[in-house]
Amino acid sequence: MPSRPSLSGAEGIIARLRAEGYESYLVGGSVRDILRGVEPEDYDIVTQATPAQVEALFPRTIPVGVSFGVVLVVEGSHPYEVATFRAEADYEDGRHPSSVRFATAREDVLRRDFTVNGLLLDPVSGEIADYVGGRQDLEGRVVRAIGDPEKRFAEDHLRMLRAVRLAAGLNYALDPAAAGAISQNAPKILQISAERIRQELAKILTQGGARRGFELLEETGLLKQILPEASALKGVLQPSLYHPEGDVWEHTLRMLALLAPAPETGTIDEGIAWGALFHDLGKASCRFEDHRGIHFYRHPTVGQELARGIMKRLKFSGAMTERILALIGCHLHFIHVRQMREARLKRFLRMPDFASHLELHRLDCLGSHGLLENYNYCREKQGGFAREDLHPPKLLDGRDLIELGFDPGPLFKTILKAVENAQLSSLVKTGEEARAFVIARFSPPDGLR
Repeated sequence: MPSRPSLSGAEGIIARLRAEGYESYLVGGSVRDILRGVEPEDYDIVTQATPAQVEALFPRTIPVGVSFGVVLVVEGSHPYEVATFRAEADYEDGRHPSSVRFATAREDVLRRDFTVNGLLLDPVSGEIADYVGGRQDLEGRVVRAIGDPEKRFAEDHLRMLRAVRLAAGLNYALDPAAAGAISQNAPKILQISAERIRQELAKILTQGGARRGFELLEETGLLKQILPEASALKGVLQPSLYHPEGDVWEHTLRMLALLAPAPETGTIDEGIAWGALFHDLGKASCRFEDHRGIHFYRHPTVGQELARGIMKRLKFSGAMTERILALIGCHLHFIHVRQMREARLKRFLRMPDFASHLELHRLDCLGSHGLLENYNYCREKQGGFAREDLHPPKLLDGRDLIELGFDPGPLFKTILKAVENAQLSSLVKTGEEARAFVIARFSPPDGLR
């Protein structure tokens, strides 16, 4: 795994800028994380130097946003964002400024989004420049907009989602004024590109605090704008025997709260996270109640169609779409796993991405009744089967069937699948046994040739 950008690398860039007389600081999330005792994932630098002056000082630079005063300086194998102090104005599209001018450090901070992201750090002296009350909000664990939240969110509508993500990921409170401004302006989030919305939602799901994030999305009205299909789950009651936790929304939130990094990767699996959010979408429209109780007939199928629409709307990749649809469509199959015949069970255990299906089932159980018998049964059976038990070698092919007297055609597929089922059921183990099985079951029309 490649190493991450380092504080020493950022300090070296700042030292060089300062040696040339340019005021320079660390800024943003890296300062916030350092003060929280967390290692930052990257380091952003702001400076008095113009892009041209930065490019003249460093041998390896990438002009990613010179019109906005942004240059990447490459140190070692890592790029560091170096931005000139700037002020911005006239956000006509709710996302990008129409005009930019170079400014002072204080002006640069005042145009930023949230107070906890508005701190400047001198890495040499350790001194913090705080023009916005960011240290106080860090100590109070509050996400607060810099200045007027209405203005901040009007400048960039995506900041409404970022406020939710930041509050959820840090487990901080969302300032009531910011929450109110989001509620007032929630419909404007649809002016942001679908890709950016999807990216922010994915971060909420996978960077920790997913339950809190989606509670805030619902409370501020953003969820109803972005994912009305998920918002519709609120108040959809379920049978208490299997779902003592309450309605479908609460069940979904409990599953989101259980999302955790996989030991192998150290990250939360995005596909499983979306699967948890979407797996019961169909229940809102499939709920049926009679004298026997509450039912949700066909809800996986209906849920797949709803999820397909969402993922098309938010421009998911084809691969991620198909993966999530498979998770939704199969999530009820575990109910019958202990009644499956041997061949069907083996096919079930070997289906593509089974580990993800099993993990979603575990979350589904723990988010409701808490019973893991079927999960444990699958784990036990997985451990008891060798790879060749689940993927037996092919004993016959089309040429063998022709030799047995069959004419090529659609029947071949049926016969070969039947042979494999017989193998999975331990009824045949050799080619000779497979031929005898086919002759007995399918009766070649012309007899043996």
